[in-house]
Parts: sequence; structure tokens; C-alpha cells
Amino acid sequence: MSGTRLRRLLAPRLLRCALILGVAAAAPAHAGAGARLALQRQAIHVLILRADADSLATAAALSFKQAASPSALELAVRAGELTPQSPVIGWLHLQLCVETPSCDFRDVATVLRWVDADNGASWLPILAAAYKDRDWTEVDRVIADMAQARRFDLYWNPLVVLLADALYKVRGDLPRGYAGSDAERFDIASGIAGELVPPFASLLESCRSAGAGTERRDACLRLSRIMQHGDAVAAQIAGFGIEKRLVAADSKEGRALNERRHVLEWRVAAAARADSTVLPWLRNARARKRLAQMRANPRQEDVDVAILREQKMAAEPTEIHQ
Repeated sequence: MSGTRLRRLLAPRLLRCALILGVAAAAPAHAGAGARLALQRQAIHVLILRADADSLATAAALSFKQAASPSALELAVRAGELTPQSPVIGWLHLQLCVETPSCDFRDVATVLRWVDADNGASWLPILAAAYKDRDWTEVDRVIADMAQARRFDLYWNPLVVLLADALYKVRGDLPRGYAGSDAERFDIASGIAGELVPPFASLLESCRSAGAGTERRDACLRLSRIMQHGDAVAAQIAGFGIEKRLVAADSKEGRALNERRHVLEWRVAAAARADSTVLPWLRNARARKRLAQMRANPRQEDVDVAILREQKMAAEPTEIHQ
């Protein structure tokens, strides 16, 4: 599966919250892109002045891909120095580092593995570099290490909660028209989390080319099944994509794989439909409820299941039980 194809598949899920609640509405309807950017820069300044780790991390996230001083990376470094044991801030630091040409992401990835040794996702930029250099020995080594991890997490839920909470704490000091409601803060946080999802192209292509009976193929298969239980739907979809290319479609494993993927996609779509019915005056209450569910559940899929149960809907498609 190409990176472009994967992004097309993931786009509806990654932007579900944005489409339901309306990220564009986070600023006044009449505000143009320039006006919104000015409001965002003021918000960044407010967060920097607060100077705690979560505020600095949120300022860093809001500064992503912006020419600003201090830079997003500098702010992430400062946040990490205040809370060196936070895997969420460490993950944010790593994603910003990867996007900064002068940053040595290998060191940052190593630090994150010290903090959260069980998470195989921290190897992604190392793998991408090895794949780009066509260093197949290193590719094999990295995939083998990833396959030894217990989890594959992108810290989606805790990152959204951290960002939304940080904006809530400074709500009284934010410029008028920016992140002024719970729904708007949730939209902003969800949008940022979507932008920080790393690419899986190098992993997908490395596993696609794994020959039958090779150690890389076996490692890719183990890793794909870890990813299928990851905390982010993006990682789960990528995991399904890897295994699909390693097992026969008409085999027992292939049929089970298709069923698991179907259940996930059905849950995502059903939860999105359930959320789309929220009335405008209930958006803030719905955003608060979603954040509470994210605090209680480590995985995106768990939140989707919680949404379905809240609406007294089935958590699996009917045909699964037929």
C-alpha cells in the first residue's frame, strides 16, 4: 500500500472530529487565514508565558510548520526538560525533530525509548532513514527491534487531552475568537494530533519486499499484529495493510484479518455517524464527554466503542454474528 493510498484511507478517520465539530469554526466565520494565524500566534505567546511543561508543549504543537521564534522544536525541548519522563511530550518532540532538518532525531528517539521502552513506534524515523539510504541490514535490524515491542502507540488520546487541557487552563487569557469553547479546543487538539501522525510508507514498503521465509517477513508479521492493537486507528490500518501482503487472502489467517479490519472500519464509521447527529448547542458538552472518554480509554477504537455504547448501538456489525 502506497503512502498516498494509506493517507486516503485514513483521512476520514483522522479528520472525523474536525468534520463533525468544525475546525474551521474555531475562529469567527468572517476571519480569514491571516487573521486566524494572528490569533494563533497570540495564543502561542500566552502559553509560552505560562511556562509549564504542558503549556510549552502545546505552544510547540501550535507552532508546527510555522516560522516563529522560539521555534516549535525549541519549545518542545523546553517542555521535555521540565518533564523528561513524559512519553507524550517525548513523542511530540520526536515528531517535530523529524520535521526539522538540523535536528538529530536519532538521539531524540533513543530518549523516548528510555522513557517508554515498550513502544515500537519510536523506531519509525530510524527505519525511514535506513530505507531512504537503502541500508537493508539496518532495515532488517530495526524491524526486528520493532517486532519485539509490546505496543505500537502514537499517543493519540493522551496528546489530544494534553493539548485541550492546556488551552482550557489559559482560556481567560486567550485572544477573543480563538479556542473560546470546549468544542473549539477539542477541534484544535484533534487537528494537531492528526498532523503529527507519522508516515508509514517506509515500513509498508520494507515489509512488502520481504521474501518468503526470511527473518524480515517473520518480524513484519509479528509487528503487524502488534500494530493492529495500537492506540491509533492509523497504526491499526497500517498493521492490517502489512499483514494483508504477507498472508494468502483465502487462508484462515487472511479471512480472520479481513473480518478484524471490517469490524474496525465499521466501528469508526458508525461512531462518526453517531457523533454527527449532535445538535449545535450540545457541541461543548459532547467535546467534554469525548475528552473524558479519552482520559479513561487509551485507544481511539475504545473511544469509538464507548460512543456506540453511549448511543445504545451494537459494537460490531450484525453480519459478524450471523
